[in-house]
Amino acid sequence: MKKKLLIIIPIAVVVIAAWLAFCGYQWSWGPFVKLHDVKTASLAGNGEKYSLDNVTENADSPIKGKTIIFLGSSVTYGSASDGVSFADYIEKRDGCEMIKSAVSGTTLVESGIDSYVSRLKKLDAEKADLLVCQLSTNDSQKKELGKIIESKNLNDFDTKTVAGAIEYIICYAKEKWNCPVIFYTSPRYDSERYQSMVDILKAAQEKWGISVIDMWNDDNLNAALNADTSLYMADKIHPTKAGYLEIWTPFMEQEIFAVM
Repeated sequence: MKKKLLIIIPIAVVVIAAWLAFCGYQWSWGPFVKLHDVKTASLAGNGEKYSLDNVTENADSPIKGKTIIFLGSSVTYGSASDGVSFADYIEKRDGCEMIKSAVSGTTLVESGIDSYVSRLKKLDAEKADLLVCQLSTNDSQKKELGKIIESKNLNDFDTKTVAGAIEYIICYAKEKWNCPVIFYTSPRYDSERYQSMVDILKAAQEKWGISVIDMWNDDNLNAALNADTSLYMADKIHPTKAGYLEIWTPFMEQEIFAVM
C-alpha cells in the first residue's frame, strides 16, 4: 500500500501542477508559490538593478497625487517578478496613489469570488481618478466571449461573458467614480481566442469612448520585447521586472498621461 502511495502522490502533484499552469495560475496556489518564486528570482530580468528601491521619482509627473486603481490578474500583480509590476513602478516613478487589486489566475468573467467584477464591487475606494484594467489572458481559456450590446444600463450586462464583464466594469467605474477607464491588452502571443477578445475590447472602446493600451497590435513594443526575450519575459505572457520597467512602464505611461 505504501509503495502505491509513493507512486500516486508524485503523479498527482504533476497533474495538479500542469492543470494550474494550463489555467494560468502561474503557481499562485499553496506550496507552488515558493517553487515559482525560486524559479523566477534567478532570472537576469529580476536582478537587483531592476529593484523598485532603485527607481527615481519624477517630480513633474502629470499624475502625481492621483488615485489610480489597477484591476487585473497575474500580469497586473507581477507573478513572475516578485509581486512587482508596471503598476508598482508607475506608483514609484510618478508619485500617484496606487490601489492594486490583482489576483493571479482570475478572470474578467464572473466564475468565482475573486473575479474582476466581484473584486471591483468590493473596493471601498471613495475616490478614483482612473481605472486601469487588464484584458486577462485567463479569459481565453474557453470562457464565453459574448458580444457588446446597445444598452448602457449596469444591470443589463451578462458578466458571465467576456464582453458583458468588460461593459460592466466600464459602466460601474463611470457610475461609482465618474473616472476615465483604460483597458490594456497583453503583448502578442499565440492565441486566436485572445485576438477575439481584443476585437471585443475595440468594439467596447468605440461604444464607451474608453482608452485602450493595445500592446497586442503594437509592432514596435513586441519587437522590443522579442529583442531580448530572456531578459524581459519569464514566459510567453509574464514579464520580468526588467520587462515591466524598461518596456511596459514607459509605454503605458504615455497613454495614462494623455488620458489624465
